[in-house]
Amino acid sequence: MIDEFGCFDRFADNALPVGCRVAMAIEYQGSAYRGWQSQDKPKVATVQDALQSAISSIAAHPVTVICAGRTDAGVHATHQIVHFEAPVSRSLKAWVAGVNAKLPKDISVKWAKLVPFDFHARFSATARRYRYIILNQARRSAHLANGLTLIDQPLNTEIMHTEAQSLLGEQDFSAFRAASCQSKTAMRNIHFANVSRNGRYVVIDIGGNAFLHHMVRNIAGVLIAVGSGQMPVGWTKQVLDSRDRNQGGVTAKPDGLYLVDVIYPEHFNLPKTDIGPDFVPC
Repeated sequence: MIDEFGCFDRFADNALPVGCRVAMAIEYQGSAYRGWQSQDKPKVATVQDALQSAISSIAAHPVTVICAGRTDAGVHATHQIVHFEAPVSRSLKAWVAGVNAKLPKDISVKWAKLVPFDFHARFSATARRYRYIILNQARRSAHLANGLTLIDQPLNTEIMHTEAQSLLGEQDFSAFRAASCQSKTAMRNIHFANVSRNGRYVVIDIGGNAFLHHMVRNIAGVLIAVGSGQMPVGWTKQVLDSRDRNQGGVTAKPDGLYLVDVIYPEHFNLPKTDIGPDFVPC
């Protein structure tokens, strides 16, 4: 059971030992940041820097965090997982409420949990899940200007969903990786790829063992092109089979992309939370 602070009740007020490993779930609106990862360039805002600064303030000691997946500039998260070694004795309540008090309004800690030392936010993860959110209407939203992607042409979500099924399983996704992608292999295993409509929102919901640089945004770009009628039915598989990024069309904007879940082995017993994002009624 998770209390109002996002902590387990029995641990919330108890001071944890120095040097223990703490996992956190965080959410953020990525529009103001040049992605997750800290950069050498001065005056470049990143989510990692903001989170590390807040945690270090509560710890009164420098703290480095490791994340499950590095998101790009402008990309959001509803369920990013991080871990760090606690240099001082603090309670889980302090790691949640205290850190949140130090964070900007577009970043929030959802929960914190004591984890064993064999837990690693990145390497222990067995799967990741993303949602790409499209506002499918003629005009833009003033309230969600940076939180989704506007497509003002009608989208056929049934066709988009059928197209997405060609991506399932372990395949070579060379046609969907960015030119700057540094992964040694383009082989990835997609567990599910669903496209649905809820009123004016179109949601591309995709999960897999791992993703290449810009892979989800490139998939979204192809599905949008087919769903809008710009490209013919069957084009998604043609792009996939080509293994050529030049055949893949436009990379969709980062505004609509959310990291919404990271899956770990059950024995870590991490809390379950809503997928999100909050404004999507599905």
